[in-house]
Amino acid sequence: MTAARIERLVTSGQFSLDGGTWDVDNNVWIVGDDHEVIVIDAAHDADAIAAAVGDRALRAVVCTHAHNDHIDAAPGLAARTGAPVLLHPDDLPLWKQTHPDRAPDAELTDGHTLTVAGVELTVLHTPGHAPGAVCLHAPALGALFSGDTLFAGGPGATGRSYSDFPTIVESIRNRLLTLPPQTVVHTGHGDTTTIGAEAPHVQEWLDRGH
Repeated sequence: MTAARIERLVTSGQFSLDGGTWDVDNNVWIVGDDHEVIVIDAAHDADAIAAAVGDRALRAVVCTHAHNDHIDAAPGLAARTGAPVLLHPDDLPLWKQTHPDRAPDAELTDGHTLTVAGVELTVLHTPGHAPGAVCLHAPALGALFSGDTLFAGGPGATGRSYSDFPTIVESIRNRLLTLPPQTVVHTGHGDTTTIGAEAPHVQEWLDRGH
């Protein structure tokens, strides 16, 4: 039996919201072993993600939130593999902006546990960047998949529709900074970090009164 591992694929595309469009690079996280995996945030390129999964069974396509750059390839990947698309219901209004004719297959709820390759990932509802934003905590891997809730350098952006800065800070303080400081944070964009490294940055944001 092979040990579960974390793989990163970077895909490129565009993020669009509130009438603006930006070029972005997204992290797509593949968690599992040689036999089965889940994909966290199917961004931009279903073909590239399917190629990275290979002949392994794809158990679920998990969406940390429903901004278009994190979900645009989800239906295509699901169609190729038969895997269900999972999303927190509070992000359905955002989802429908990108996929008005294709609903997610099942709901993510706070405290729900997904299991792949013998590893449990617990869903943490962390609203703020988006109403239905979630993070996935995998203690056995010492890992947190934070979507756009927490980055190397502090909280995710809250300057656009459906986002709220006090809410994201509360989510980070109460749900994420309580995790072991050595927990590696696998983010939606850019470099990984750790919970311990980000705690001071979050405090700085609070001190600046953002």
